[in-house]
This record gives sequence, C-alpha cells and structure tokens, in this order.
Amino acid sequence: MKVKHTDSYYAASRNQHFDFPKLMGEHVADVCVIGSGITGATAALELANRGFKVIVLEANRVGWGASGRSGGQAIFGWASEQDTLEKLVGKSDAKKLWDISVESLALTKSNINKYNIDCDWRDGMVHVGMKPRHDKELQAWYDDLTENYGYESLEMWDKEEVASRIASNKYTSGMFDSNSGHLHPLNYTLGLVNAAKLAGAEFYEDSVVKKIEHGDPATLLTEDGKVKANHVVLACNAYMEGLESKLENKVMPVGTYICATEPLGEEVTGALMQDHISACDINFVLDYYRCSGDHRMLFGGRVSYSGVAPFNLEKSMRARMLDIFPQLKDTKIDYAWGGNVAITMNRAPHFGRLKPNVYFAQGFSGHGIAATGMAGTLMAECIATTAERFSIFDKINHMPFPGGRMFRTPALVLAMSYFRVRDLL
Repeated sequence: MKVKHTDSYYAASRNQHFDFPKLMGEHVADVCVIGSGITGATAALELANRGFKVIVLEANRVGWGASGRSGGQAIFGWASEQDTLEKLVGKSDAKKLWDISVESLALTKSNINKYNIDCDWRDGMVHVGMKPRHDKELQAWYDDLTENYGYESLEMWDKEEVASRIASNKYTSGMFDSNSGHLHPLNYTLGLVNAAKLAGAEFYEDSVVKKIEHGDPATLLTEDGKVKANHVVLACNAYMEGLESKLENKVMPVGTYICATEPLGEEVTGALMQDHISACDINFVLDYYRCSGDHRMLFGGRVSYSGVAPFNLEKSMRARMLDIFPQLKDTKIDYAWGGNVAITMNRAPHFGRLKPNVYFAQGFSGHGIAATGMAGTLMAECIATTAERFSIFDKINHMPFPGGRMFRTPALVLAMSYFRVRDLL
C-alpha cells in the first residue's frame, strides 16, 4: 500500500492524480533523479526536454514532501540575507546569487504559463513589521535592495498603509514586493511532474533508494530494482533519511505547520487581504498567511526543532491565526497539517557535487518555492552544458550541525530558545 499524501487542504484540492509504478528490475538512464518535489521535477523536465533519458525515483508519492505542503509563497532572495551572502562569498558573487534568485521567480511564472499549470498563482507579497526594531530593519532592507541591488518592485508601507491592505492592527510597517507572489504548491509540483512525464521522463513511486554505489555509471539500488545512470541528482532536501550522511549532517529537518479555514467567500477574504496578496512577519519564529483560490484563510507558523508536532495542532494554529485576525473567531478550521523543511546553519542554500557525476541541492531553509525550481534548472544546466552558475554555490562554506544525528536536535532546540525570546523584545 502506497503512502498517502498528508491530510492537507492541498491534497484535498489537488487537480491531478498520479499512480506511478514501483521500480522493478534493472533500468538504465542518462540521469537518475531522487525525489519528485519541485527540485527533482524541474530537473527532470529540463533534462527530458534536452533529450536525456531521465528516471525519477520517489520514496512516497510525487510531491509528497515540502513541495506539496508548504506555505506556497514565492519570494525574492534566499533565506540568508544578502549581507550574510556578501560575507560568505564576496559582493560580486553575492550579486550573482541575488540575480539567480530573481530569475527563479521569472522561471516559476514562465513554467506556469508554458505548461498551463493550474495552481492559483497570485502576484504580491508583503513582509510586515510588528515593532520599531522591525520598522528599522525593513527600511534598511529596502534601502539595500533598491540602492545596491537595483531591485525596483518594492514599496515601503507605513502602519496606516498596511492596515488598509491587511485587516489586522498588529503591524507597524511593511515592505511590499509586486514581483513575488503565491500559489497552490502541490498543484504546481504536479503540473511540473506532468510536463516532465509528457517530455519523456519516467517516474516511479514507492521506490526508496537504499544505497548509491558510486562510479561511472552510478548504480542506485531500491528494494526491488536498480538503475544504472551516468548522472545522479539528489533532490531529497529534508527527507534524505540516511542515504548520504555527508549531506544530511549539513541540514536540519524542521517542522512547520499550516491550517486552512472553511471557505469564507470572496467578499470576506478580499476584506482580510486586499488584492489577494500574501504576507509574512519578520520574527525569527514567524507567521505567514494568504487566502486560497477558493477563498479560505491559509495560516502558517510555529516551528518544531525537536521533530515533535505541537499537541492539538488545529487548536494551536487557530490561536495564532486569531491573534492576527480575531474577526475569524467563529470560523471553522477544515485542515491542519505540517511537514519538514531543511535549514542550514547559515540559512544559505547548500548546492554542489557529492561526486563528479552526483549533484545535490538542499537547505532552502523555508524559502524554497521559487528557489527549488532554479536549483533543478541549474543542476540540469550543469549536466547538459555548463557548471558556471552552479559552481558559484560551491563558494558558500557550510558547517555541519553539531552533535551528529543523535544530539544535533537538542542542541538546536536550546539555541533557538534565544531567538524566541528575542522575538518578544
């Protein structure tokens, strides 16, 4: 029996249903992709379009992981801020990384249009501040991006402007980006999978890769089959599950959670959030939210660094939502769910090669809707033509989480308590 998608609003409202076979027997491919989220599906699509024979191995169902469960916000930049990247790789390469991130938004929109993906794309996203310190941080961020990076789609909103766009009295400022946006992440992922399938990529579900025998070609072993491939793309992110320890220790799986209300109607959601924008505060432990295509409030927040989901998740998420929108106190919650994202120590993306013919991309740190598609594209580009852009990411130094698999979680839980306290100040 195949694992089902998590019981989420996204799974309940998906507009495509796939039932790919389990890998059986021996197969040969130019490229074997492990993981069928946005990263893996995009890599498969790009490579299949270039004439490569591509096999995609998925441990569960296509789009089962973070790509099918997330907050759905496609945002400029990376999870690490530009000044952090400047310190890590220098200003010149930090600018190249910025440009790649902006291109990732264009790629997302292009894929939606090119492959007719029905995923409720909406333009507009605002980072909101909740205190004077946030106001200063947002203004400094705006100044840096507009003056030093030439990003022209930003607007600064004062308290009154935010209140006119979002029906909450919690916010003191906002930085709005008309170039960012939001979508139904599972339907977007399934749209990419369908496009890759039509281009000739082969997908196999319920096909956990137990071992990679490195070489040229590499051999990937599953329970009932094997694939020999000239190139391997690791697109597992938070779900590496012990496959490659050298990569797994550079990221930490972190739980994040979302609830979806009952349908509220267009008039109500239009009053809650003008022009169908999405929003995210800038606390370290942040809240993020938007309204769905069928006019529900989708409200995300909380994190679990311990790997344990909050007790009574629906009640917990409802309380966070009502803190921002008390006018929804009589609203029913239809779905509440969670999943893991993979964070790095410095929140910068971790892309590179494990072997000359084995590529990986992970550590999007909760900032993956657009960046994952670009990761898949860059790995395909690296295999098919040139590694020039992909190699920029090699310059980012990534430290392993201390404590190994057994002790890294309590160490991080202790460290994160500091940031939770700081959010209150």
